[in-house]
Amino acid sequence: MKVKIFCLLFIILISSAVYSQEKHELLDSIILLRENSTKSSLSKEKRINFAKRAVELSLKTKIDSTLLKSERNLSFIYLMTGEYDLFRDSTLKNLSFAQKLNDSSAIARSSSNLGFYYYQIADNTSESYSYYLQALKYYDALNVLNEKAAVLTALATIQDDEKDYLGSEQNAIEALKIINSLEEYESQNLDKYYAYNLLGLVSLKLENYEQSIDYHNQAFDVTKTIDDGESKALQTLNNLAFAYREKGELDRSLEIFGELLQNKELKENDITFYALILNNYTFTKFLKGNYDYKSLEKDFHKALKIADSIDDSYTKLAASIDLAKFYKANNEFNSALNYAKQSYKISKDIPINELYLESMFLLSDLTKGEESKNYLKEHIKLSDSLLKVERAVRNKFARIEYETDQLEAENKQISRENLYLLILSAGLLLTAILVYLFISQRAKNRKLKLIQVQQKANEDIYNLMLSQQDKVDEARTLEKKRISEELHDGVLGRLFGTRLSLDSINFKDGKDAMMTRANYIGQLKIIEEDIRKISHELNTDFVSGSGFMDIVSELIENQTKAYGLTYEFNYTDDISWDSVSNKTKINIYRIIQESMQNIYKHANAKAIKISISLEKDVICLDIIDDGEGFDTSKSKKGIGLKNMMSRVEDINGKITFTSQSGNGTTVNVKIPYE
Repeated sequence: MKVKIFCLLFIILISSAVYSQEKHELLDSIILLRENSTKSSLSKEKRINFAKRAVELSLKTKIDSTLLKSERNLSFIYLMTGEYDLFRDSTLKNLSFAQKLNDSSAIARSSSNLGFYYYQIADNTSESYSYYLQALKYYDALNVLNEKAAVLTALATIQDDEKDYLGSEQNAIEALKIINSLEEYESQNLDKYYAYNLLGLVSLKLENYEQSIDYHNQAFDVTKTIDDGESKALQTLNNLAFAYREKGELDRSLEIFGELLQNKELKENDITFYALILNNYTFTKFLKGNYDYKSLEKDFHKALKIADSIDDSYTKLAASIDLAKFYKANNEFNSALNYAKQSYKISKDIPINELYLESMFLLSDLTKGEESKNYLKEHIKLSDSLLKVERAVRNKFARIEYETDQLEAENKQISRENLYLLILSAGLLLTAILVYLFISQRAKNRKLKLIQVQQKANEDIYNLMLSQQDKVDEARTLEKKRISEELHDGVLGRLFGTRLSLDSINFKDGKDAMMTRANYIGQLKIIEEDIRKISHELNTDFVSGSGFMDIVSELIENQTKAYGLTYEFNYTDDISWDSVSNKTKINIYRIIQESMQNIYKHANAKAIKISISLEKDVICLDIIDDGEGFDTSKSKKGIGLKNMMSRVEDINGKITFTSQSGNGTTVNVKIPYE
């Protein structure tokens, strides 16, 4: 007994060790796949495949945290490879999964990623603010302060875009306080730079020039401690020079702009930024006064030319407005008007309302009469509209925050109600299924009855057509018989009498007269035979072979003429159509009719060939066109094709479609001949 227990324990231990080893190897494979997916040297497809494979293996581990991490890595790879829609969908999936697991950290990160997507890619500030706000609440609850600061900066940036400058300043200051209170972490200086830079921009818009200059100076100091600090330092110096210009310290502004223009790498590496700084520098010299007209005009046009050559709309707009002001100040009103109109045109295409308003104001000043009034009215209208928008925006973010809290409370209430709704829904679903089955059966019965009525109507129509055709044929036969009798009993009798008279006097005269009469007699014999032949043909019954085939021939002739098709119609006389049921003939008629309609609508054909033959007691109908053809595996859901298949099935036949794109179509119908 002890030996058995020992063996059992040993087997369990061995199995556990093997399982543990397999799981460890699986986790190692997942980590390796994630690492490979982040290698930028690999192609986009390979990186995505590595990330997807990591997710597939993570599913096998049945470890939620591993799966969530692999899913998050896949989202990141989608973002890095430019698959933005997949990034959004994957992140939404991660958020839902994290909420299901109640993983606060994962919820915060997914919410932050969605905030980034809706701001940077989808350009939807409301959605972005809502997701960032949700991330902020989780990071605050988790006390992850560096992430909280980053989210606060993102919220402040959105508020700055929406002109909620006070709210933006408040969030940016709170973010900066958190960053400065933390011990050193990897992105601390970069986060600090973004906060200082944003505060500098917001302070400038609030006309706190000293504060703006101070923040930009601090941002400039931070650029010395971060990667890619040189490019950020150049941007900060431009912002700083702009703040000095707005404050009125034009000499200091010109000094900074001048230093930037002397940077050789700037012109080589970022020609767009160089053109903007050149325009700012030139306009600042213009504001200062006491300038060289030709020199400033040349620099303005140089900046505009560079911007135009690289299609930089923003710098083109700024340079056009500044040139208009420059020419206006120098009484060059035609040139001023020209560049004011150019700036007005450009500003319509880019979302910078301040410059749009400025261009309209310039035009109202440079034009006269009604034109001036119209520009001024447009300026006032847009200005009032923007003012209303700004007033609405001031409360928008507070409303989003309130609605987010309210939504969370409602979600809890909904969760409680869902249990009751589930039971009620099950009962309603069962009832709905029974009602549906009842209604569906009634509809099927009505449809069947309608089909039967339609079928009988079709047979009646066909019988009427046959009856009319029989009357026509009967009248034709009677007329032919009448003509035959008149020819035989009248003309032929008289001609026969004449021949006998001539024959009786054949030997009374000389040789010449005899030959002449013989010649006449021979001609009369020929006439007699011709008339006899005509009489025989007119009296022959042509009804056989006509009837149904005549109707089909008329159908084909009329429809091909209407559709602009050439046709060839061949049929056999071996089929006794009188013995074929009207139901079968109606369906054959309808199949041919439907086929020709389909060829006209879809095939783009020029010619059609139709044949009816009899093979081993089977009526074979073949319809061939030289049209575009279609994929028979994908195109059998049309009503026309369904009707044709239904008709063939109704008369116990078989139908096949043979077609390839570009090679025409063959319809083959086989119907039992009884």
